[in-house]
Amino acid sequence: MSTHELPTDQDLPTDQDLPGGQELPTDRDLPAEIEQHALELLGQVSAAATTAMIVLGDRLGFYHSLAEGDPMTPERLAEATGTNERYVREWLCQQAAAGLLRCEPDGGTFRLPPAWTVVLTDPALTGACLNPAGMFRDLETVASAFRTGEGIPWGDHDPIVFETTERFWSGQFRAHLVADWIPALDGVGERLSQGAVVADIGTGRGAAPIMLAQAFPQSRFFGFDVHEPSVLVARERAAEAGVDERVGFEVATCHDYPRNGYALITFFDAFHDLGDPVGAAGYARTALAADGTLVLVEPQAADDLEANLSNPAAPIGYAASTTMCTPNSLSQPVGLALGGQAGERRLREALAEAGFSRVRRVADTPFNMVLEARQ
Repeated sequence: MSTHELPTDQDLPTDQDLPGGQELPTDRDLPAEIEQHALELLGQVSAAATTAMIVLGDRLGFYHSLAEGDPMTPERLAEATGTNERYVREWLCQQAAAGLLRCEPDGGTFRLPPAWTVVLTDPALTGACLNPAGMFRDLETVASAFRTGEGIPWGDHDPIVFETTERFWSGQFRAHLVADWIPALDGVGERLSQGAVVADIGTGRGAAPIMLAQAFPQSRFFGFDVHEPSVLVARERAAEAGVDERVGFEVATCHDYPRNGYALITFFDAFHDLGDPVGAAGYARTALAADGTLVLVEPQAADDLEANLSNPAAPIGYAASTTMCTPNSLSQPVGLALGGQAGERRLREALAEAGFSRVRRVADTPFNMVLEARQ
C-alpha cells in the first residue's frame, strides 16, 4: 500500500497476524471503520502541521499584518513583513486549506476573518502552539524516561518549553489574576493594597509577581524557582517593567526559601509538578503569617478519568502531563507524580495532609481552577 492510500480489504490483518491468538471482529463494517480512523489520524497530522505553520506565522508577523486591513496578495504580505514572496504564497495556501484564512479567488488575495484575527494575534494563544514543538524536540529524552522510569528535571527541557509556558501563563494572568483571582480570595486584595509580602513558588520567568507588583505598589514580591536561567530572565523582566525595587527573584527550592511570614504564597501551575507537594505545602504553612493565605492555580481537571476525557483540552493536558509534569515530579525526591490532571479532590487531600484545615475553590476558567487554603 502506498503512503497516501487508505487501507482496502486486502490490507486488513488476518487472525494469524494478531498476537496471543486473538480473533478479528467479524463486523462487515470493519473496513469502513478503519477508513474512518485513517481519515481521523490524517486530521490529527494535519492539525499538528497547522500548529507548526501558526508558530511560523506568529514568528514572522504575518497575522498582525493580515489583521491591519484589506485582503492581501502574497506579494503585499511579503513586502510588509520583509519576507520572500514564494515562501509566503505557500504559507498562505496552507492557512487557507486549514480554514484559518479566506482565499479570494477573483484577485488571488487572502484575508484573516475577524474572529480568527482575535485568536491569532493573541500572544498567549499563539504561544500555546509552541507546546507541541517542545514535545517533539524532547521526544527521545521522554522515550528514554519511559524505558528507565527516571524523571526529567524542568531545566532539561528544550528552551522552547520555557517560552511557551511564559507566553501562555502571561495571557492567563493578564486576563484573570488581578481582575478575578485576587478579588475572589478572602481579604487578600485589601492586604495587598495596604502593603504585604508575597512569595511565588515555581515562579518561572516571573510574570505573576511582576503583574501583581504593578497592580499593588504598596506590596513586595519574591519569586523562587530552581531553574536559574528562568530566574535571570525574571530579573530582566522586572527591570523592564520598572518594578525591580519591589520584586526580587532567587534560586531556591520549595523547601528552602526564606520563611518571612508571608501574607500570601502562590503556586501557579507548579504544585502538581513537585516531587513532594505535601512537603512543599507543609513548608509553605510554616512560611506564612498566622493569618496568611496559600493559593494553588491548577489545570482544570475532574476527579475521575471519565469526566476528564469529556474536556476538549484533555488531549493536550494529558500530553503535557506525560512529557513535562509527571517527569518533572519523578526527577525530585518522593516523586509523588500527581500529574497535570490531578483534580480538586487529590489536591485537597495533599493540602489537608500538609496541615491546612480550610480549603475552598474560589474561581474557575476554561483552563484553570483556583484553590485557597488557610491554616
